[in-house]
Amino acid sequence: MAKKNSVPAQARQTTIRELLAKQESLKISELACRFKVTEMTIHRDLAKLEQANAVRKTHGGVVAAERMIFEFDFAARRKANLKAKQAIAREAIKLVRPGSRLILDTGTTTLELAYLLKGYQNITVITPSLAVASVLQFSAGVQTILLGGSICEGSPDLTGAITEATLDTLAADIAFQGADGIGEDGMLYNADTRIARVDQKIRGRAKHTYILSDSSKIGKTALAGSGFVNEVDSLITDSKITQAQLAGLKKIGSKVIICEI
Repeated sequence: MAKKNSVPAQARQTTIRELLAKQESLKISELACRFKVTEMTIHRDLAKLEQANAVRKTHGGVVAAERMIFEFDFAARRKANLKAKQAIAREAIKLVRPGSRLILDTGTTTLELAYLLKGYQNITVITPSLAVASVLQFSAGVQTILLGGSICEGSPDLTGAITEATLDTLAADIAFQGADGIGEDGMLYNADTRIARVDQKIRGRAKHTYILSDSSKIGKTALAGSGFVNEVDSLITDSKITQAQLAGLKKIGSKVIICEI
């Protein structure tokens, strides 16, 4: 039974949608307390919103439907070496200034950087990543430009001729890119040839490029090479990089910024 002074169902549902426009997720218990109703009442509200494709219920909570779609592939991938990725993102954001025009590619480490950029003012972010765009879509101080293109199967990334042609019309101050692997020879690798082509194009449209990659990627290869780490301004990685790896990268002329986890 609903508690006294509870908010009408339609008003609750509208408020839930408004809250999800500002927050990543909401807990059912917190919503019940906020509206002074039972959790069963909130479940009924969420069932109505889910029927309208406005939300998706999670274990004990709810997310906006579009956010779940955008970030479906990143939910598990973000957890891998998360502390290292967050430390790298904190180091990378030191390079951002008011008025900066940035390109963020499709990696999970650049996604962590996007979360840090949410509260920034007077910056532009260009991205082929639906996940990055979804993080920044409600940030008033960030002009977000989502590149067009074809969606990669199993990943919220845009690639192809449209993506590349759109990049040809844009210019940026800094590009932040991830990597699926960094070979012993400094080759930057990506698991998808289409994304590798977009990465090459991105580097050509920015004055400066920084590779954001946790140390687990160093010494690994993937399907497609897209360039060399000594061709960019610097690699930003975490303190678990070995002395041998660091020496090898410096030997070929690569600059490396190391951040503590």
